[in-house]
Amino acid sequence: MKGIILAGGSGTRLHPITQAVSKQLLPVYDKPMIYYPLSVLMLAGIREIMVISTPTDLPHFRRLLGDGHQWGLDLAYAEQPSPNGLAEAFVIGADFVGDDDVALILGDNIFYGRGFSGLLQEQARNLDGCALFGYAVKDPERYGVGEVDGDGTLLSIEEKPAEPRSNLAITGLYLYDNQVVDIAAGLRPSTRGELEITEVNMEYVRQGRARLNELSRGFAWLDTGTHDSLLEAGQFVQVLEHRTGVRIACLEEVALRMGFITADECHRLGAKLAKSGYGDYVMDIALAAGASG
Repeated sequence: MKGIILAGGSGTRLHPITQAVSKQLLPVYDKPMIYYPLSVLMLAGIREIMVISTPTDLPHFRRLLGDGHQWGLDLAYAEQPSPNGLAEAFVIGADFVGDDDVALILGDNIFYGRGFSGLLQEQARNLDGCALFGYAVKDPERYGVGEVDGDGTLLSIEEKPAEPRSNLAITGLYLYDNQVVDIAAGLRPSTRGELEITEVNMEYVRQGRARLNELSRGFAWLDTGTHDSLLEAGQFVQVLEHRTGVRIACLEEVALRMGFITADECHRLGAKLAKSGYGDYVMDIALAAGASG
């Protein structure tokens, strides 16, 4: 399975702070926002990942992430000159995806929860059509909402419904089989002038091959698209890290736990950041995993 992070857009809801920098490069407490979705793809066992962003912002992502080899990844980059919809990611990334299945995650979504890696890997292994992830919210009329039957098969999707059929908001994480490339290629722009991800999902619903996995109690899903939600996400990460001593979305640690890099390689990465608490943390977890130091 390949992975795509969609990190484009102009971030207008965060102006003026996003007038000079991509939203996905802003800090969420102690690390850049894009670290969070990148760690999700890594936890799913995905190592070939494409970052899609604007021509202006793409060089900054390259500078931050490089080719990914330091984390045992193979990173590619592609431009989305205009925000023409989420589904355009599969048009832009068609050659990258090739004949593989693909996971798409939005660059401003943060997920946290026990057992998340196992859930992602299980869904990827057993993928038949598409697998989406639902999160119970108290205000479903603000979201795209999924209706499911008893075994999790997705029956319908409603965008910002006045009378929601459920309280399960569809999050910004999507797993698809290879048919998604052809589905996206056949879409026509909506009245908003965009290739809509909901239309992709509805095609799988019509085929009876769409599954909505409810993220259970104890999971957190955060969207960092506004000033308040960005601040709340940073505070959430800060509290968890201070209370548990574990850093969320530490790419070096994720790469080590997933077997993408060795303990010694992990320690060297931490040593390059030794003047920060982040670097000290990376070296400590490497030493605990058997690094020679």
